[in-house]
Amino acid sequence: MTTSPPGSLLTAHDLRKTYGLTHALDDAEFSIHPGEVVAVMGPSGSGKSTLLHCLAGIVPPDSGSITYNGRELTTMSVAQRSALRRSEFGFVFQFGQLVPELTCVENVALPLRLNGTSRKEAEKAALSWMERLEVDELQIKLPGEVSGGQGQRVAVARALVTGPRLLFADEPTGALDSLNGQRVMELLTQAARSTNAAVVLVTHETRVAAYSDREIVVRDGKSSDMERAV
Repeated sequence: MTTSPPGSLLTAHDLRKTYGLTHALDDAEFSIHPGEVVAVMGPSGSGKSTLLHCLAGIVPPDSGSITYNGRELTTMSVAQRSALRRSEFGFVFQFGQLVPELTCVENVALPLRLNGTSRKEAEKAALSWMERLEVDELQIKLPGEVSGGQGQRVAVARALVTGPRLLFADEPTGALDSLNGQRVMELLTQAARSTNAAVVLVTHETRVAAYSDREIVVRDGKSSDMERAV
């Protein structure tokens, strides 16, 4: 078992998750500090997305422990985990998953609105983040009217608007060309570090993992912490 580094924001030990006869996770380990960007790498089907879903409280592991900020996720109720995801976690997915009927600024403001913030205040905060992600000129456009790179930056703004302590990014550049992917990763990591948010970055691309501070490789459901050469 890997010993949790002092000051970790989130740690996981001995995680196991099975789907039928498939061992998606097999004694996987993980840790991350505030402000740290950790890339979770591995081939397709290795268990890296399952690890992210367990760490985020979306899918419960079959066994093992996950501790976030001193709280055990595996013993929380579904409602408690949902509240945590709304208030302290942020999410960026491969295809953005913006609501097509809402304008870009309404999409970014949506997490705040769901938490009870007034429309005026939510959209003010949303526009501030859109400016930081260089997409404020898209505020009244619908997701279908913007490019893939622009839409993904809107999705990053939406993930950060609540001030999360932990951001989960699952293949955030997987649907983008290399130039747009590079810009999204630059802005994502800069914005997260400006707020001391930790980032769990799932990717199979080494050029994306290069933006991280540390890499964890998942293979056959097992994780290993890779030392990065200086």
